[in-house]
Amino acid sequence: MAEQEIVREKQKPLIVGVRFSKISKCYNFDASDLKEIHFGDYVVVQTTRGWQLGEVAEIIEDISGLELDKIKKVERKATESDLNKRQEIEENEQEANMRIAKCIRELNVEGMKFIYTEISFDGNCITFHYTSEDDKITNFKKMQDSLKRDFPKHKINFHKIGPRDAAKYFGGMGACGLETRCCARFLIDFDSISIRMAKTQGISLTPTDITGMCERLRCCLNYEYCLYRDSMKGMPKKNKRVMTPKGEGRIRDVYPLRKTVLVSLPEIGVKEFSIDEIEILSGPPENPQQHAQPQHGKPTQNNEQGNSHSKDNLH
Repeated sequence: MAEQEIVREKQKPLIVGVRFSKISKCYNFDASDLKEIHFGDYVVVQTTRGWQLGEVAEIIEDISGLELDKIKKVERKATESDLNKRQEIEENEQEANMRIAKCIRELNVEGMKFIYTEISFDGNCITFHYTSEDDKITNFKKMQDSLKRDFPKHKINFHKIGPRDAAKYFGGMGACGLETRCCARFLIDFDSISIRMAKTQGISLTPTDITGMCERLRCCLNYEYCLYRDSMKGMPKKNKRVMTPKGEGRIRDVYPLRKTVLVSLPEIGVKEFSIDEIEILSGPPENPQQHAQPQHGKPTQNNEQGNSHSKDNLH
């Protein structure tokens, strides 16, 4: 029985995730025919854009949910000749970058920001990546026609990418001080980020504090959001009246991770208490003037209005 399990494990397909550029997602390929493969190796594979040279960015451990019959095989590990060819392609990409930059200036193209050029490994396809806020690009068709004349032997593609992908391509130091931004360092997919995540974690909502180079909400707002969201369950809200061992006060702030609250106490100041030490009070705070007796007979309407004004002044 043990021998059968070993044989079955050896026959398990080796699926790897291959990335073709800085901002490329990982695409699965079958590397079972290779004798040896490691993270960071370069391989040659066939894609819908032709032959491509990519980097092994992931070794897929759980293949139970994959459609193995639809996954293409890795052709081979990149040879020294393949790597040299890739360097030549990168030089051609730089020339294409300068050509499209010149074309944008000459045709006065507005409404788009060119990011980078990608040439397929077989040299048949050129893809120009750009960003655009609203797709209202002036002279875009003229630019396409001009580039087709400049590269008559190539298939020309224009691919719009998002601002997060553009920031990932350029890289740079993160706002937190890391030498490389998270998007350029390890993020593959960009999850949806909302302002609620910052509010739940008590993070300042100042735009400079929560937006990145891409001028979008920072991806790191999502890292600890689930922990804060779960920790907030059972926590009282700010400004709630509570009874503490030091007397009655009002919640000024909450610390969900350590399950404590800051309470503002009259004549004492701000003190921190565990949520087990406090009791939530319901109803408005008691007004001492409500128990004061009028000087002459029954309270008049003016006296009631005066009490009302006094209550407003307390707040």
